[in-house]
Amino acid sequence: MKRILVTGGAGFLGSHLCERLINEGNEVICVDNFFTGNKQNVIHLIGNPYFELVRHDITTPYFAEVDEIYNLACPASPIHYQFNAIKTVKTSVMGAINMLGLAKRVHAKILQASTSEVYGDPEVHPQPESYWGNVNPIGPRSCYDEGKRCAETLFMSYNQQNGVKTKIVRIFNTYGPRMSVNDGRVVSNFVIQALQNQDITIFGDGQQTRSFQYVDDLIEGFIRMMNTPDTVVGPINLGNPVEFTMIELAEKIISLTNSKSTLVHKPLPQDDPTQRKPDITLAKNTLNGWKPKIKLEDGLIPTIEYFKLKLNG
Repeated sequence: MKRILVTGGAGFLGSHLCERLINEGNEVICVDNFFTGNKQNVIHLIGNPYFELVRHDITTPYFAEVDEIYNLACPASPIHYQFNAIKTVKTSVMGAINMLGLAKRVHAKILQASTSEVYGDPEVHPQPESYWGNVNPIGPRSCYDEGKRCAETLFMSYNQQNGVKTKIVRIFNTYGPRMSVNDGRVVSNFVIQALQNQDITIFGDGQQTRSFQYVDDLIEGFIRMMNTPDTVVGPINLGNPVEFTMIELAEKIISLTNSKSTLVHKPLPQDDPTQRKPDITLAKNTLNGWKPKIKLEDGLIPTIEYFKLKLNG
């Protein structure tokens, strides 16, 4: 049994990770300030003697004796991370410093949940880890993009300078049950609009692409990355290399929900990437052949069922 700290553990991804780690026989400390996390996401774990839920903001230090740390804390959708841009940067940067400091003190392995947003609006397609990105450092998305880029810098520096056992993964679009209803992400937006027979909002011409991975595939990637030898630091892309246009996604969701929704086009937001697709060659070669196994339609079905329950109260 390992003692494992998950920051942002009551969020969409964090709650699935906590559940997986508990099911594998570990002791889990879930830390969350509940800005975007929700106790409902982990309520089924409360009462388990090996699960501990702590309200804490990682922009201030946290102390615990742990073997591993998964650093997931940070609002991850544009609506949430732009709500308080300074707080978003602080969470990424000061949070990383505090968690890396903890890992250094207790000799824990620590994994950083970075993001495909570090690539910005990419000029290379698909995006390999060697691509440095095309990011606007002062745009509306920069609080998140640059905060995560700086966190990667800190993780590499703590590894190289202090010998901290760090891991970095770059997460591409992920969806599944426990996504927030109001997070403004494309899958949740489309599903909610379709279930309510509202117009589905397509920004731009709808030909911009995204690659969607189901949450279970991502969590498997997290676990495999944490279990790699200490010499494997990353960054490593975790995403689905199968691309869909926004119109294709909307039409698939309309079909699965038997919705009467129609598509409505609105202007594309500033700095919104036109293409996003991971090169997962490194993940396949490093993480025992890891690749997403769950097809979009197979993942959308339980996601739609989850939102049906949320909307019906």
